[in-house]
Amino acid sequence: MAQKLDLDELICKLLNVGSPGCSLTKTVKEQEIMHLCSLAKEVFLSQNSLIEVDPPIRICGDTHGQYADLLRLFDRGGFPPFVNYLFLGDYVDRGRQNLETISLLLCYKVPVKYSENFFLLRGNHECSVINRVYGFFEECNRRYQSVRLWQTFQEVFNTMPFTGLIAGKILCMHGGLSPQLKTIDQLRQITRPIDPPNPSIHIDLLWSDPDPSIKGWQANNRGLSYTFGPDVVMEMCQKLDIDLIARAHQVVQDGYEFFANRKLVTIFSAPHYCGQFDNAAAMMNVDESLVCTFQVLVFLSNHESSFELRQLNAIGSPNNSYLLDLLKFT
Repeated sequence: MAQKLDLDELICKLLNVGSPGCSLTKTVKEQEIMHLCSLAKEVFLSQNSLIEVDPPIRICGDTHGQYADLLRLFDRGGFPPFVNYLFLGDYVDRGRQNLETISLLLCYKVPVKYSENFFLLRGNHECSVINRVYGFFEECNRRYQSVRLWQTFQEVFNTMPFTGLIAGKILCMHGGLSPQLKTIDQLRQITRPIDPPNPSIHIDLLWSDPDPSIKGWQANNRGLSYTFGPDVVMEMCQKLDIDLIARAHQVVQDGYEFFANRKLVTIFSAPHYCGQFDNAAAMMNVDESLVCTFQVLVFLSNHESSFELRQLNAIGSPNNSYLLDLLKFT
């Protein structure tokens, strides 16, 4: 890794994947991705565990290896570094192009010109116990014949921050709240690198879910962490002096859905998830006044290019996940 990595060239290679003769494994060497991972670890550890940023910014939910759809999100929202982004995790597994997806996102995170306006939070699929099972391990092994590459990505994932805070008022994470969360400062004090222990506040931030049918906290049928009711959201917003909680982790039909009197929003950014569902994808745009609007990619047909863009506000309550990630202990 002594040779300097040309990140602009690597970005060009990744953006050209799919053009004639431009498959990932033909144009990008394993060593380039390994070098990228090494740089990414340094950048993640150089920044705080709680990412504190000012608007304007676009917030995206799960992408799950749906690389063509990630490029469409950038095409609609603007490519870095001209637009600020915060992604809420789950970059790998389920989809067919996990390596392209996570590699491009890391390319936009590493350079100085991007690193302070492009942010990646950790999702539950950025944990080895999950992505060993749900597709990422198999893809690394199949495309590069490299378990070492998969292991190197785990080292990167262990350095990723868990939470973000926009203008002190919008708290962001992949999963949800934790009964252990008492103050914002707790989130600043999370140490990395870490492979999240269970149970822990880390696991809750990655795994917990809102449930409109309950009060308080209940065991999560995913197999770990909790579900929480609207009362928990209202109390937590008051206690932490925040206006909104933005999270991902669940498929929602319109790409985003509100919960607890618009105090929590679920954002999901992988349209036509797994090729099985007709869900839309969404980005939440936060302007300088903390007004939130949504850009929605609506799946129209089986043709990849058949998406339309609409900007709207709506109110609703989170649907249950179409596909639950289940962690079973034996």
